[in-house]
Amino acid sequence: MTSASTTTEGADAVLDPANPFAAPSTLPYELPDFAAIREEHYEPAVVAGMAAHRAEVEAIATNPEPATVENTLEALERAGQLLGRAATAFYGTLSADSTPGLEDIQERLAPQLAAHQDAISMDARLYARVQSLADQELEPDTAYLLGKLVTEFERSGIALPEADQERLRELNSRITTLQASFGRKLLAGANAASVLVTDEAELAGLSPDAVAGARAAAEARGQEGWLLEMQLFTHQNVLASLADAGLRARVQEASASRGATGGETDTREVLLELARLRAEHAQLLGYEHHAAYIAADATAGTTTAVNEMLARLAPAAVANARREATELAKMNGTAGVAAADWSYLNEAVRKDRFNLDDAALRPYLELERVVHDGVFKAATLLFGLSFTERHDLAGYHPDVRVFEVFDAPEPGEPDEGLGLFLADWYTRESKRGGAWMNSLVDQSHLLGRKPVVVNNLNIVKPPAGEPTLLVWDEVTTLFHEFGHALHGLLSDVRYPSRSGTSVPRDFVEYPSQVNEMWSWEPEILRSFAVHHATGEPMPAEWVDTMLASRIWGEGFATTEYLAAALLDQAWHQLTPEQVPTSVEDVLPFEAAALAAAGVDFDAVPPRYRTTYFNHIFGGGGYSAGYYSYIWSEVLDADTVEWYAENGGLTRENGEAFRRKLLARGGSQDPLASFEDLVGRAPEIAPLLKRRGLAG
Repeated sequence: MTSASTTTEGADAVLDPANPFAAPSTLPYELPDFAAIREEHYEPAVVAGMAAHRAEVEAIATNPEPATVENTLEALERAGQLLGRAATAFYGTLSADSTPGLEDIQERLAPQLAAHQDAISMDARLYARVQSLADQELEPDTAYLLGKLVTEFERSGIALPEADQERLRELNSRITTLQASFGRKLLAGANAASVLVTDEAELAGLSPDAVAGARAAAEARGQEGWLLEMQLFTHQNVLASLADAGLRARVQEASASRGATGGETDTREVLLELARLRAEHAQLLGYEHHAAYIAADATAGTTTAVNEMLARLAPAAVANARREATELAKMNGTAGVAAADWSYLNEAVRKDRFNLDDAALRPYLELERVVHDGVFKAATLLFGLSFTERHDLAGYHPDVRVFEVFDAPEPGEPDEGLGLFLADWYTRESKRGGAWMNSLVDQSHLLGRKPVVVNNLNIVKPPAGEPTLLVWDEVTTLFHEFGHALHGLLSDVRYPSRSGTSVPRDFVEYPSQVNEMWSWEPEILRSFAVHHATGEPMPAEWVDTMLASRIWGEGFATTEYLAAALLDQAWHQLTPEQVPTSVEDVLPFEAAALAAAGVDFDAVPPRYRTTYFNHIFGGGGYSAGYYSYIWSEVLDADTVEWYAENGGLTRENGEAFRRKLLARGGSQDPLASFEDLVGRAPEIAPLLKRRGLAG
């Protein structure tokens, strides 16, 4: 809804002072006042925020005084605070607790926000003021900010003729609208694809708490039976436990067919138009294709570098996966392995070879224990952080929990509040799939702000009063996403636009992947791996076996990931004319691309197939950038070696990682931050060893 006092054009928008976004939040750390925010508050606040931001930018662009850091760069960094408050809260809520009303607002706002950004990034007066600062002697972080701003102007089309700029504006508006549409269809499609089971006997093998969770999910949707809800990726965790081969096949088919079944949830028409328009957008800006446009502003630099890395890894990964498949087939007494059966048979091999069983492990992996004695404990030992739950503060949904984070004090000084961490662990019908971190308040010395960050996962919620038991993948995901949170919480920069995770896409996953290592650290693992009912620690031999068995399954994991990364590149290395024109061509194109890359192994489908690849088509920011995970893992694996060489889990090492890398956010060249930490350029050998790809 739009209030009567607010226009949707933006220029003359006036925000009702009673709107919770009209002034900065008075809650600790400027946490948005979600207890007061209603759906109808978002749109007027964003619209008024655009108007205020444009007026602020206009004042900067027309300032008769010569450009200075204070009246241009810092003024730009200070501008748009109303818009920032409203938009960050809106998009954070939209992704985690969507409603039809919020989705409608998004579709209305998306083209307006794109036009708003274009008006700023194509303002020649503003560009001239920014450029005029290039000859001044600046502090290193200010010089880096200036360079990034100039690049952003140029990549936004500032140098194009007016006709091309107008076409670029049209493309940006349409692209943002299509991304919103893809996300909306995907969420609806995931809900529709959930598998309803009416015979409890079919759930044999599933743990009692998982069965209870499925029952609760069905009840929440008013259905009789047990509902197996879809996770975002192709591989569904329940497949490792379900003994019924028929049900496994149903789940696999439901997962893999999302977005390609016709009707309102079919995503193919949307993604084809997206691919075509992105390609045109890139060519207008002088790039061969969208992938080249993305790589040029990343640490990779070129698609050639991306292609060479993926091509180097793929053959060895697929060979490993095929060897694993042979082992699974022997276990099954068959000639081959179906994708639906892979993880179930994999569990059998783990039991036989390593005496490991996910079902047996789960009672030792209780959520609260993993968080407090695992994730938080590692952060305490490394960085001196402590965490206090704030029951007096509310998130955007009742499931959200708020923790105040305290920094290690100087001797004799009280703990210093560092920021807030919001945790939203559970899946629900209104939440998009996957796991992610986002920021509600960016750290900035210029604005005097401390960070507020959010982690989202999609763990099945047990019935009230029951413990939340995890599978191991969920444990590592908790550590991974908290690595992103630490990047935001430990930011120590002047400019808000350079805060925390404001680094190139192919670098942003690096700190989060490093944080995964602590889930495997024996001291941490033994701390959180405790039976939820008896309090007994996980048997020492199980822990030792888990550590010894890490390399098993890397063929599957690496191949499914690389298949998705290569698929992303295949779609985004097309010119507009090369993009298929018919929805019937989408899946054949996908099959041909996988075959051409040598990763067409039916038993190991891509982690995300084209039609539900939200990272690249849903506005997740990974279009032509899904390679970033493996690119970042080169740095990650190298840093794990650095930790090992320097004594592992120590405050000294944590402090070095914090001060030399996490604290710097995007205030300098990120590879310079890496080299400052490790003392040299990154090397790929540790990654090849970790993934079992060394020759």
